[in-house]
Amino acid sequence: MTFSDDSRWQSFRQAMPVTQKWAYFDHAAVAPLPQTTAQAIKNWCDQAAQEGDVVWLDWERAIENTRQSAAKLIGAQNEEIALVSNTTHGINLVAEGLAWKPGDNLVVLGNEFPSNLYPWLHQQSKGVEVRVIPVDGVQPDLNRIAEACDERTRLLSISWVSYKTGWRINPKQVAQIAHDAGALFFLDAIQGMGVFPLDVRDADIDFLSADGHKWMLGPEGAGVFYVKRELLSELHPIGIGWNSVAGRKNFDKIDLTFRDSAARYEGGSQNMPGLIGLGASLDLLLEYGAGPKASAIGERVLEVTDYACQQLESVGAKILPSRLGDERSGIVSFQVPGKSPQDLRAAGQKMGVNFSVRGDFARISPHAYNNQADIQRLLETLAAVD
Repeated sequence: MTFSDDSRWQSFRQAMPVTQKWAYFDHAAVAPLPQTTAQAIKNWCDQAAQEGDVVWLDWERAIENTRQSAAKLIGAQNEEIALVSNTTHGINLVAEGLAWKPGDNLVVLGNEFPSNLYPWLHQQSKGVEVRVIPVDGVQPDLNRIAEACDERTRLLSISWVSYKTGWRINPKQVAQIAHDAGALFFLDAIQGMGVFPLDVRDADIDFLSADGHKWMLGPEGAGVFYVKRELLSELHPIGIGWNSVAGRKNFDKIDLTFRDSAARYEGGSQNMPGLIGLGASLDLLLEYGAGPKASAIGERVLEVTDYACQQLESVGAKILPSRLGDERSGIVSFQVPGKSPQDLRAAGQKMGVNFSVRGDFARISPHAYNNQADIQRLLETLAAVD
């Protein structure tokens, strides 16, 4: 089995300066920046130093371009996108913004990343029951999730892709489980957004949050929050500030009328360089085929990970079994018998190969620009550990 390194993906690879030094397999943790993104941030810094707020309107227009690109990526309306600091920020907008009542309950999985657990667990202080569904093995049991939902369930929250196992759920299927129970559906999309296609309207997602610093190839501290427009009145803003209101540029008139869009959740001054950088990254992904209905980038990532799995198994590695059809993702967790994942990672750091360790597993998470030569360097790293 091989995969193509045609001119399209060679061009994408050339846009990633990290390839000059590293075989980089850690996009599920923190992605390296594309050259265009780094340049956009540098340009902002130069303008801020040389012009101050003289060019503030230019920055504002650039931020709106980021909002537009994020909406385009997931099939949303611009008015349904808030630009936030990270995934946690978006989760807390929902956790703290819904009007919970004692006796309400919400449903989450037990193997979620902490950011998709702590904000929900905090709602116990309001009398909300948090139903944590254990995940035995790799695949979440949708029947157990459905059985946990009842007439008092207000919300079901789940990750699109498991950060540990790489298991990718079908958001539309899980949203249906929530809605059948009369509950809302929240999708933590950080491990899939930017790579795999997602149409939030077709999938009937109510809320979504994702930081840009993983698969979207953006800087840290700049992310995307989606809220279905019909739910704006139900999700109360928190962290209210000048930027939350309709008359946000009229400082002399105090009128607490919220903006008629998800921008009401943005509160105050924003991370200008980060969000401008995120916009550059989103534009690059859209240029190379990311989108809500189909994603050439997602297809490429699956080609790369399928090849990586084949090569890893050829040298005796044991793959965590999450490589079934549409349940595959860009995350591959594996073990090499007799070799600790910590030792493997330490060898990789010395040999210019970057990946993570999660629990008892080494975890690689390649992007569309990775090639067969990168995977060969990974295999050489594994062989170097006694």
